[in-house]
Amino acid sequence: MANHVGNEGIVQIGAAVVAEVRSWSIEETAETADTSVMGPVARTHKVTKTTWSGSLECFWDETDSTGQGALTKGASVQLDVYPEGNTSGDVHYVGTATVTQVTKQAAHDGIVEAAFTFQGNGDLAEQTVV
Repeated sequence: MANHVGNEGIVQIGAAVVAEVRSWSIEETAETADTSVMGPVARTHKVTKTTWSGSLECFWDETDSTGQGALTKGASVQLDVYPEGNTSGDVHYVGTATVTQVTKQAAHDGIVEAAFTFQGNGDLAEQTVV
């Protein structure tokens, strides 16, 4: 079984690598409709719709105009997340996402941070780097 360390990852908006990424998450969900009928005790269901969403946390970099700078509220972006790097054979996730929230924060003893949340618009595809 293979496992990977987080610092192997890369996040891109289109072809631009996002600078100063600290962490990211993607959540995929399936909505269901109850198909249970009288008689059997156990419930049954069918999948109706799927969706995905996620977040990206960075050290804020105001010079990263094509990465962090493209992540403005309401923007539609091509998101490409490489959990294990971008070497041939590596898995990555690609989809169009709408930026739903942008947060910037700082503490007196820390680094200024930026956080971005997004909602998938269509499918999230799992692909392999060629």
